[in-house]
Amino acid sequence: MKHWCVALLVGACCMRPAAVLAQAKPTNIHVSVLDSKGDPVTGLTAADFVVKEDNVAREVLKAEPATEPLTVALLVDDSQALTAGVQFIRDGARDFVKTLAGKADIAVITFGERPTIALDYTRDEQAVLATLNRIFPRSGAGSYLLDTIVETSKGLQKKEAARPVIVVLMLEDVEFSNRYYEQVLNELDRSHAALHVVAIGTPDAGVNSDEIRNRNMVVAEGTSRTGGRRDQVLALSGAPARMAQLAKELLNQYTVTYARPETLIPPERVDVSTTRPGLTVRAPHKVPSTKTRDTP
Repeated sequence: MKHWCVALLVGACCMRPAAVLAQAKPTNIHVSVLDSKGDPVTGLTAADFVVKEDNVAREVLKAEPATEPLTVALLVDDSQALTAGVQFIRDGARDFVKTLAGKADIAVITFGERPTIALDYTRDEQAVLATLNRIFPRSGAGSYLLDTIVETSKGLQKKEAARPVIVVLMLEDVEFSNRYYEQVLNELDRSHAALHVVAIGTPDAGVNSDEIRNRNMVVAEGTSRTGGRRDQVLALSGAPARMAQLAKELLNQYTVTYARPETLIPPERVDVSTTRPGLTVRAPHKVPSTKTRDTP
């Protein structure tokens, strides 16, 4: 009888890890991996990634090129500050669209004077390019970027896109949105969109105003916690190359799938890194939902 009890106890101990693993849910997160030049790195596998939730390591199940469709809100500055650089802004936006090569649904939204949908989401590359050619600076208009991010985020929430992205091409100038940065970031979080910002000029213009401080917080915090890219371009001529580089990054992202055990208290933060030296990983810090793509 004693031997039977010992055997049952050993068997129960052996089965417990399997039961715990059975409760783990596969969770997807979209990740960019860049080299020292800021260009995307391809060919990585699950063994190249490390995922931690609240500093606890999770098992990485697989890593593969992201195939979920991209939904891109392209926010373009058409305030009066655009006057000196309209051609460079157009070229930057066009290079971004051409590099995506019809592989994303794109909306063009301007934010001079007020948020304006110049073109709703479409995969028609020529329609997007034609819309960008019609962008002109609005005389006497200021930037309303924060209002536009809020409205764009609300629109993406309704779309429930698989891989939503907000890309901002802006000039460093005054901001007129009367928004507190936390309000903007909360709407951005609800959209599940990655925020990428290419800003042209020096970032200290009007730094003493509340509007500029709130915008700077949104740009810094929003890009960091959503896994987005933040580029500061000092010269207008540098915008096209940075925008094309950003498009290449989006086209070469990974979907990393890891196992998350069921817990009563959900984790608050996720961090993704790579075992390969010299590479930069960009991924959202907000813990994703446990919904996964259907696999054949």
